[in-house]
Amino acid sequence: MDWKPYDPSWLADWVRTHRPEPAWLADALARCTRAAEGGRAYLYFVDPENANQPGAEWQIAENVTLEHPKEGTLVLDILEGRRVGGIEFLRRL
Repeated sequence: MDWKPYDPSWLADWVRTHRPEPAWLADALARCTRAAEGGRAYLYFVDPENANQPGAEWQIAENVTLEHPKEGTLVLDILEGRRVGGIEFLRRL
């Protein structure tokens, strides 16, 4: 994957103000400081190689959907340990 530095403050700050629950989500987003594109509609923050297979870093726990005023519907892949694995920008599909 082609990892690049990423500034998640736009979304972490918005979540702190507009979606304070769950309380851990904004901090989890703030830790997403490197990203790789997965097409035009997806950003990875964790390597998805062998997703959900034993020993893989990517172990999905849940999805969180947000309605952002500029970016539209966002689907966050939340991994075990309350890590954000990536974001899907549905408007870009």
